[in-house]
Amino acid sequence: MTTDTTAPARPAATARSSLRGSRPVTLLAMCLGAMITFLQITATVSALTTIQRDLRVDPTTVIWIPSAYTLMVASLVLSAATLGNRYGRRRVFGAGAVAMIIGGAVVASAPTVSWVIVGQLVAGLGGALILPNSLAILGATFTDPHRRTEVITAWSAASGVGLAVGPLIAGALLRHHQWHSVYLSTIVLGVVTLVVTAIGVTESRPSAARLDLPGLLLGTVAIAAAVYAMIQGGRDGYTSPVVTATWVVSAVALVAFVLVELRASAPMLDVRLLRSASFSAVMVVAAVSLFGFTGVAILLVLFHERVQALSPLDTGWRMLVLFGTYALVAFAAGRTIRRTGFKAPLTLGLVLGAVASFGLAAQGPTTAFTHRWALFVLFGAASALVVAPATAAALASVPPDQAGMASGAVNAARQVGSVLGSSLLGTLLTTTMLADLPGRLAAHQVGEPTRTAVRAAAASGATGDQPLPDPVRSAIAEAMTSGVQAGLRVNGIVFLVAAVLALALIRNRPHQP
Repeated sequence: MTTDTTAPARPAATARSSLRGSRPVTLLAMCLGAMITFLQITATVSALTTIQRDLRVDPTTVIWIPSAYTLMVASLVLSAATLGNRYGRRRVFGAGAVAMIIGGAVVASAPTVSWVIVGQLVAGLGGALILPNSLAILGATFTDPHRRTEVITAWSAASGVGLAVGPLIAGALLRHHQWHSVYLSTIVLGVVTLVVTAIGVTESRPSAARLDLPGLLLGTVAIAAAVYAMIQGGRDGYTSPVVTATWVVSAVALVAFVLVELRASAPMLDVRLLRSASFSAVMVVAAVSLFGFTGVAILLVLFHERVQALSPLDTGWRMLVLFGTYALVAFAAGRTIRRTGFKAPLTLGLVLGAVASFGLAAQGPTTAFTHRWALFVLFGAASALVVAPATAAALASVPPDQAGMASGAVNAARQVGSVLGSSLLGTLLTTTMLADLPGRLAAHQVGEPTRTAVRAAAASGATGDQPLPDPVRSAIAEAMTSGVQAGLRVNGIVFLVAAVLALALIRNRPHQP
């Protein structure tokens, strides 16, 4: 009887053990992690208009909703890589999935914008724990340089899938439910990620060296203070006392961080890596890649929903053209890099992204999507040629035993770029719109008392659910279009500058052991 009862358990145990450490299952788990961290971004952006209208949030505070998430990721992603090296990458990756679930739950039940921002911060902690450790796990699992490049581009393509489905999920849920329901997708995908990780991923811990606590604290303070100053400066002015003091704190912490890391026996980031011109250039390109990708996504979503008055679902279908193209091209980029090296796709992608940005900047409030979809395809393909290879190029610019450190650094650069894109381009949109609005109202023959009232309402975010006369509605649409166009032009210029750096400095082939 004992044999009969225990025999069926053996095949199951064998199956579980055969899955544990399986390369395909490990890749699946890491791709799910990448998906959830990027789905959070575009789902939030798609729900911004509804959140602002429901909670009556002013435009400057609205910027904090997506920026709070990327602020936390940017501040902690470098430290998270160190924590993974010390305590186990799989364990820290799983903790990140739990934090994403908790953050999604907080936002899903948030009664005020303050709680929305708190939930975004918690989810950002999860994203910070997931991103560098998922890359480090893939680097430890796939050791062949060319195969590793292909796997990393597949990981980047999975992030594109997260970006693509975010607007569609948000749009479908917003059509039938309140905006809180959008964050249920984070909870569900987080649970799936945890299950797959528990079943198929083995622990990866390269060393048990002492934790570099001074470096961790100083690095976190330097990045968090700089990002806070960037965001808050758009609201209070970049020379205001509080913002100026924050810049000083960031600069002091950065200098102290460099000095501490140079003397540390086991540094969190070996700053000597930055002596490599290729690695330093990759850091800039990685930041620029998400600066444009996140910033342009926010500009286009707001253009569709605020200027052209489209529903979140209709906006999501249009954004799918951009994000879907990104996912497809990113998936194919791995084999392309194997033949061409890193320099050509990075430079080409940045140039094409600039062309697409300038083309999109020519759109007006009544420009039909049939006249713009090709630019969406171009920008999506261009971003894939930059975002995916930039990650692989960072790991290729350093010796293999420093791949984990490099992955943390490149993710920090990417997330700082993402914060800059959402905050600076979002702030530029808001300030340009408010500055341009009085002239647009005057051009539409709107009288002075009404002009003042409309500008005050736009500044406080109180116009979204009010019926407006046609001249006022047209003036607001034109002013917001001016803001969108300004942001797209700035992005085009930034991409062109980064293209010069990529062409001149980045190493073209993987580093050989």
